[in-house]
Amino acid sequence: MNLARFIRFLMAVTAVFALIVLIGAAVLLMISNGRPVDFVQTALIRLSLSGRTDDLAARLSSDTTPVRFEISSGELPRQIADRLWELNLIIDPDLFVDYVRANRLDTKLEAGVFFLNRTMNLPEVALALTDSRSSQFPFRILEGWRMEEIAVVIDSNPYFGFTGADFLNVVGRNAEIPPDFAALVRPPAGASLEGFLFPNTYQLPAQITPVMLRDTLLETFEASLTAEIIAGAAEQGLTLYEAVTLASIIQREAVHPDEHRMISSVYHNRLRDGMKLDADPTVQYAIGVVNGNWWSQITQADYSRVISPYNTYLNTGLPPGPIASPGISAIYAAVFPESSPYYYFRARCDGSGYHNFARTFQEHLANGCP
Repeated sequence: MNLARFIRFLMAVTAVFALIVLIGAAVLLMISNGRPVDFVQTALIRLSLSGRTDDLAARLSSDTTPVRFEISSGELPRQIADRLWELNLIIDPDLFVDYVRANRLDTKLEAGVFFLNRTMNLPEVALALTDSRSSQFPFRILEGWRMEEIAVVIDSNPYFGFTGADFLNVVGRNAEIPPDFAALVRPPAGASLEGFLFPNTYQLPAQITPVMLRDTLLETFEASLTAEIIAGAAEQGLTLYEAVTLASIIQREAVHPDEHRMISSVYHNRLRDGMKLDADPTVQYAIGVVNGNWWSQITQADYSRVISPYNTYLNTGLPPGPIASPGISAIYAAVFPESSPYYYFRARCDGSGYHNFARTFQEHLANGCP
């Protein structure tokens, strides 16, 4: 082959090679959405991840305790990975960064609050951090709880981002009460929201704040009221605040809801005739917590020893406010009592939780256990 022919051959080969390179570059440009360097780097990362399947599947613990984790707006995957690693939620921060990039999750990590746990492997953690809307948690308030009991449960619940004391600051005495709610229930000046933190099971958002929780409980209370209850309170000459005060005592006295209205009749009869209510739960409320128990057993001596406006053995009429959160059955009973001749009741001796009712104090004494 002479030199001229060799040069032409070389030029042809070069042209074909250049054409192949151009076609390859065009294809790469097209399949990489205009980001060929990123595409190649991602491909290399995916290749490296294929050798770390065991690390990706690893679970750091069998502990299912939720860990509250918050991502701030604008936080980078590297920053997120480092904090996850510090909390012992992932095995390797570099692996997390590579994984979210390789799987196009790095741009989908959301700002918000998430609940993770150490039984989750790295892909599960990464996926969870792409949807903050699913971060809700259950919270239950029982009928008959006082607000401090709610605060204790908040402190023991890892889902909350605030303390029980923070909650008490927005529901306790002299805290601001939403004007519309105050107009509805008519609390006295400086009153707390005791009694209106409605018992229910709630699904709360991860971003819940003390004020948001307060408003959720008050809105549920208001939604649970019926026009019949509101009208019934008015017919009894009670404000809703007074009706809930009475309902809270009924709630604490009764074990069985089917006794709510009969117990209510006893208190209505006593109020009508100017007698003291003589309700043990009001004394317990005045005493407060004893050895971690907010409703400790009281003695007869406590009836006169506990000096408090809440002690209905010393003071006539209703106490200054509710002593706990009543359910709707007790609230209904407070405004729609049974019609009865009874002025007394005491627990039956059979341990059933039901009560014997009496017209006179002598009958009441005769109902005592042997």
